[in-house]
Amino acid sequence: MRRWWRALEPVAWLAALVALVAVALVVGLASIHDGSLATVELRWQRPWAALLAAGGLLVLVARGWALRLQVPRLAVSVGSELAALPRGWRGRLSALPGAMRALAVALLGVALAGPEAVHARRDARVEGIDIMLVLDLSLSMQAADVRPDRFRAARDVVRDFIARRPNDRIGAVVFGRDAFTLMPLTTDRDALSTAIAELELGMIDGRGTAIGNGVGTALNRLRDSRAKSRVVVLLTDGDNNAGNVSPEQAAELARAMGVRLYTVLMGATDRAPVQVGVDLFGEPLLDRGEFPVNPALLRTMAERTGGQAFQIVDRRGLEDAFHRILDALDRAVLQESGRLGVDLYGLLAWPALVLVVLEALLGLFVLRRWP
Repeated sequence: MRRWWRALEPVAWLAALVALVAVALVVGLASIHDGSLATVELRWQRPWAALLAAGGLLVLVARGWALRLQVPRLAVSVGSELAALPRGWRGRLSALPGAMRALAVALLGVALAGPEAVHARRDARVEGIDIMLVLDLSLSMQAADVRPDRFRAARDVVRDFIARRPNDRIGAVVFGRDAFTLMPLTTDRDALSTAIAELELGMIDGRGTAIGNGVGTALNRLRDSRAKSRVVVLLTDGDNNAGNVSPEQAAELARAMGVRLYTVLMGATDRAPVQVGVDLFGEPLLDRGEFPVNPALLRTMAERTGGQAFQIVDRRGLEDAFHRILDALDRAVLQESGRLGVDLYGLLAWPALVLVVLEALLGLFVLRRWP
């Protein structure tokens, strides 16, 4: 009987750990859904990956088989007498590390399947609006009239703008000689902020300024938006000189779609300082470059769509322009058809990590084997 119980000890420990983790998951789900679990169901993004959870049982079986084949570290004449001796608490814990490892593997397998807790409410009212940022990556953005230069100043201020809009869906378009979608509308502010932080001049062809193409690409991303309020924020430092869509056409399309356009023009004159190198002391060497601006064009685009136009000459002015845009963006209500879903990857991966760490600590300090 004792032999059978010892053989079942890993299973008993595994069952206890499963119950403990299950309670923790239920508590976590209840906190996410305001204590109500009656209408929560699971949805799987990659259900086939759940087969990896069977790896936990394989780990348990492999560990038991390896222990059976293990050569004894101490040779004794009569093993039955040792087996009859009472076991200490460390002996009773000997099967726990294997159960912890098996459950950790199983949890990671389930996490990789992409579980999502879906609340049965059909209408999720989220306070916010849909915003597309249109960022100029033309080579003229290296001008240093806005410190440290126009591009890096714009990148920092835009990231701060994203952080201040927690309830909005925000996307981004970058343009130079042509326009490209950096990220579609998303509520993942960290991902968008990281994508913008990784932008550098030269990533796209910057030998032109296709303002019309940039705004047109942003409007295409807003075409399927169901938000009652939709906004495009255009940040550029020059006049339109490239692309196959004129700024006037893009503004007219925005007006027809009911999208407001806010424009921020960096630079007040056609000549601006640009860094051409550094001196012996590491200080920047500046020269003057020709960067044509067209404030009248951007003002017309903004006014035609019910937005606002800003023209700035320094970093403080840039920050102030975005603060004023923040104040001007009125709150609207997004009607989300479908259900509210919460990704459960973290709720499963964190317990798995904790189990692995605890197993390592048990092996190092509590269940060390000798000699």
